[in-house]
Amino acid sequence: MGFELPVVSAVMARLRHPEIHLAAYGGIVFPLALLIEAPVIMLLAASTALSRNWDSYLCLRRFMLQLAGILTVLHILAAFTPLYDLVAVDVLGVPEQILEPGRMGLMLMTPWTASIAIRRFQQGVLIRSGWTRIIGLGTTIRLLTNMSVLFIGLAIGTLPGIVVGTAGISLGVISEAIFIHIQVQPLLKTMRTNRIQTEQVMTLNELLTFYIPLAMTPLVALSALPIGSASMSRMPNPMDSLAVWPVLMGLVFILRSVGIAYQEVVVALLEHPDGLRMLWRFAMIVGASTTSLLIIIAATPLARMWFSMIGGLSPTLTNLGSQAIWLTIFLPALGVIESVFHGILVQGKHTKGVTEGVLVYLVTYSGCVVTGAYYGQITGLYVSLGGMILGLIFQALWLWRKCLIVAQPSFTPSVPLKASPSKCSLM
Repeated sequence: MGFELPVVSAVMARLRHPEIHLAAYGGIVFPLALLIEAPVIMLLAASTALSRNWDSYLCLRRFMLQLAGILTVLHILAAFTPLYDLVAVDVLGVPEQILEPGRMGLMLMTPWTASIAIRRFQQGVLIRSGWTRIIGLGTTIRLLTNMSVLFIGLAIGTLPGIVVGTAGISLGVISEAIFIHIQVQPLLKTMRTNRIQTEQVMTLNELLTFYIPLAMTPLVALSALPIGSASMSRMPNPMDSLAVWPVLMGLVFILRSVGIAYQEVVVALLEHPDGLRMLWRFAMIVGASTTSLLIIIAATPLARMWFSMIGGLSPTLTNLGSQAIWLTIFLPALGVIESVFHGILVQGKHTKGVTEGVLVYLVTYSGCVVTGAYYGQITGLYVSLGGMILGLIFQALWLWRKCLIVAQPSFTPSVPLKASPSKCSLM
């Protein structure tokens, strides 16, 4: 999945008016689409932890469908109504040149949230059953679909970059959601066949108590993206910062993606004998490896190759990206550490601590970028990356403190699943 963003950015950089369309994607479409999608991101962790039986699965599925429907309506309002101008102009304050490309891209991203919700929910069932190979195949299908659309657009050459990029992303997530839905059916059939009436059944209150803090976590974290866009738009060199941002973060996300995926591994394996020690050992190996690789890229001509040859950026933007990459070298390691802490808290049903940690990040990050925008002396890209690093450090320290309470020999759920014949009903 980590290759998607750099591939999209590379193709958009080779179509007409690359700076405008990259800035529209990095400054409007990407942050707003992710912010709207945020409440469904943790469906993967929730499904991994809670899809223990058929009735609990049905309860969570009804919740997922209703949540996805509400968020899709919100996306439509944000893309197709005057709400877009209110957000893009009055809140984000983005340059006028990227307003209409941003609107077009957000429209084409309409299926994004529902597709992600279905895919992540069903992936949780696959992870819980050990069918992780299917998840890799689904991601491959997503990337191949995306790349097919991108290269068709590149071959045509006359389509706007924002159209080619966002159409590829949307069709990619749709294809992956369909594939995962088909592949999970044998597991669901077995779960339904082996259903036991006396099994523990999740109530609606238990589901909401568990999931609301999880849903708030990415929502709060991703709200940093539009805050960052708004701040960079008000600092020196706004177009340069917004154009380099998706290319730089695409590279970083490739290396961080290993750590991001580790959260569900922790949830699934923490109860195993000696699980915590082994999970930490592997996390340290992954963190050190990805950080070392990023340092090698930053210290060699590989950085300039990434921004100029792969990202397709101009020499000026390549120089900016090659300097800014040094501020990102600890992001992969911090991502792995965060995933371990999140996994411990989710597995122990202490999801409130996850939300508290991300609030610490948001307050720290926002304080940095708002201060940078107020003084207006430093290029916004540098300020945003510095705030991100500082925020993640404080977040990790907070999560470590919360995990000291949870990390005991037995991870007893704080919200026990009660044995009840009643079913979960949502509205």
